[in-house]
This record gives sequence, structure tokens and C-alpha cells, in this order.
Amino acid sequence: MIRTLLSDKVWKKIEPILPGKEGDRGRTAADNRWFVEAVLWIARTGSPLRDLPSEFGRWHTVYMRFSRWRQTGVWQQVVNALAGETEIDHVLIDSTVVRAHQHSAGASKKCGPQALGRSRGGLSTKLHLAVDSAGRPLRLIITEGQVADISCAAELVEHLRTEAVIADKGYDSDAFVNQIRAARAKAVIPPRSNRKTKRRYSRALYRTRNLVERFFNRIKHFRRVSTRYDKLADSHLVFASLACSFGPLLNVNTA
Repeated sequence: MIRTLLSDKVWKKIEPILPGKEGDRGRTAADNRWFVEAVLWIARTGSPLRDLPSEFGRWHTVYMRFSRWRQTGVWQQVVNALAGETEIDHVLIDSTVVRAHQHSAGASKKCGPQALGRSRGGLSTKLHLAVDSAGRPLRLIITEGQVADISCAAELVEHLRTEAVIADKGYDSDAFVNQIRAARAKAVIPPRSNRKTKRRYSRALYRTRNLVERFFNRIKHFRRVSTRYDKLADSHLVFASLACSFGPLLNVNTA
């Protein structure tokens, strides 16, 4: 028997926005819930699509539908539906490196961005994440593994109205701190050791930064996120976004 993840409560949030409902153009999709379960099964187990259990249908059909939803923005609508509206007290940002399997390389450039970095340790990708003080995901960016954290900082917090931005020393930049202050928020970022003038920051607020680190730990229970197997950056971003959205709502046990 296949272990499923979707509860009725979560399904009711996303069901109305999925294509293939009665009244939509084209063929009616009666198996939307089972298809989402198939994608979550792949994300949780990290298995190749060709090893998808037959109960979910033909693996190639699942793959083509997954790609079609990615290209038409359906997965992003699912993420937005699960996020809902929320007031943001504090924004916490950080990044994590994801090791990429050797099979993730080799895609043609014309197929789309790959976001694969090469180093002595092999291929890698980096996920840059912003969460709120309740541990809910706000924004996710994917880059090559060697990209510096500060390079995505401005984009992570852009247009997010908050009282404070909390980050580690890797985000200590005059330009970034000025951007935060211009938005009338506090910059809770420890100064680097080589700064001549040390900037003050709230140590009490900084201690809450473990929220974003714990969030990374949670989404890496999805093995398709902890190791990258996808050739295209957009595909890996979909799996990471789904893990961010479904992870806090599901009791994920990979044992």
C-alpha cells in the first residue's frame, strides 16, 4: 500500500485552482489529487520517475503533466494558495547548498537555466530562502552553488514589509543594510570582524535565526530536495517550493 501525504484539509485549499475541473477547457482531470500525490511521492522519496509505482499511472504521463504545470505556472499557484495572507513581523534569510547528482548535468542550454555550480566537491546548487517569524516560507531563489549569499539578499526581501530583517554575517553589507533601513526596518545582522566601526544589533532577535535553519532541515526530509537530480533549475525549484509549502503542513517521515 502506497503511503500518501495529502490531507482533506490541504487538498481543499488547492483543488479549486488546479486545471481540469468541470467547466475548464479541455479534458476533465478526475485524478488531480492522485497526480499531486505522485509528485509528492517523488519529492519525498527521491526516486527516479521511471521507478514511480504503477498505482500512480505511467511515469512518462506523470512527467509530461508535471512539466506542463511547471511551464504554465500551476505549481506556483499551488504554492501561493498554501501560503495565504499573513502579516510579517520579522524576515529571516539564509541559504543552503544542495549537492547535485552527476545525472543532473548535461541538459542542453536551450532547454533552460541549469543553476549548476562546479567546484572541487563536485556539482552543487544553492537555495536562498526567506521565512517569517512563524517559520512560514516567503521567497525562494535558486542559483549555482558558488554564488555568494549577499548577491540574492536584496531580491529576497524586496517589497516585504517587516519590522526587522535577521541574517548572519554573510549578509553584512553597507548597501544591504541601507536598503533595509530605507524600508524602515531594523537590520539584525552581526558585523564582520574586519569592520573598524561595529554596528549594533539586537542579540535577542538574532537568536531567533535558528528558525530558518530548522526550516532547511525540515524541507531536506524531501530527498528530491536534499539531493538534486533534475537537469533543469526550474524543475528542482518546483520540488523545493512544494517541499517549502507542503512540509510544514505534512507529517513527513522518510523512514
